[in-house]
Amino acid sequence: MKVQDFYFDLPEELIAQEPLPERDMSRLMVLHKSDGRVEHKIFRDIIEYLDEGDCLVLNNSRVIPARLYGIKEDTGANMEFVLLKRIDKDKWETLVKPGKKAKIGSRFVFGEGELKCTVLDSTEAGGRIIEFEYQGVFEQILDKLGQMPLPPYIKKRLEDKERYQTVYSKIEGSAAAPTAGLHFTKELLQKIEEKGVKIAYITLHVGLGTFRPVKVQNIEEHQMHAEFYMIDEENAEIINSAKRNGKRIISVGTTSCRTLETAANEDGYVRPGSGWTDIFIYPGYRFKILDNLITNFHLPESTLIMLVSALAGREKIINAYRIAVEERYRFFSFGDAMFITD
Repeated sequence: MKVQDFYFDLPEELIAQEPLPERDMSRLMVLHKSDGRVEHKIFRDIIEYLDEGDCLVLNNSRVIPARLYGIKEDTGANMEFVLLKRIDKDKWETLVKPGKKAKIGSRFVFGEGELKCTVLDSTEAGGRIIEFEYQGVFEQILDKLGQMPLPPYIKKRLEDKERYQTVYSKIEGSAAAPTAGLHFTKELLQKIEEKGVKIAYITLHVGLGTFRPVKVQNIEEHQMHAEFYMIDEENAEIINSAKRNGKRIISVGTTSCRTLETAANEDGYVRPGSGWTDIFIYPGYRFKILDNLITNFHLPESTLIMLVSALAGREKIINAYRIAVEERYRFFSFGDAMFITD
């Protein structure tokens, strides 16, 4: 398949620049993958589509304030670092702007000198491996100096950092939010549990590769970025129990979907454990465990629209997106939601 098969025309004004005042009041498009039928709802109506015994799978990764602004120690040149992946305690893989100023051995200072780093190496993707120096607790220093690494299409400054976190975020490590979960409130999750829906928590630390464009014409040649995931025994059993009982496995977000499909065996049961996944899901993929998906509206020609097309069918997705544009849905990270169901 060609990358242009996943193109749709999106007016720039439909790209949401800030979250709504109430998380669960975003709009919800319900897409029935059996016949392509579309319904228009409010997100809190999602409970109407969940049945007792279903398993809702949430990614509890928490975004770190991964964007740091500093200066080059010898020249005072302004620099931007985005932390991508922790290699060990104080070593990180990063994106750096401007990269030409970040030669191996260069040193940089952040804040009033509370944090410093040295460039150790470069990566094949053009990033840098750096090592930090500091006194005290790194996470506290990062929380003070760092900013949320909002996607490049969001130009507006985010006043409340917690609005780029899910209400159930717990394990720090993501460079971008698992945005399908941003629509849930604690009250809505409680109502869902009271209905008898099982909730399982897994972890996938989202990398900025999520926003990396597909640069090859033939999508089968695209290489996905690797992301770290974890599923413990307790939550694996919640998922597997629902599967054994013939209930639906419903993923909240493409990150949860990719984690489930990586960890599932050919019989459709999840193996607990941790590791790195670079799974690329596009039309033709046979899902091993996932039944339904709650997700946002994604970028044209992105790996994410390819994933949802694998679940619902490319033509049904492109048609649903055309309707979303006509109906003025809000797109991308702070936008509205879609539920792909049977």
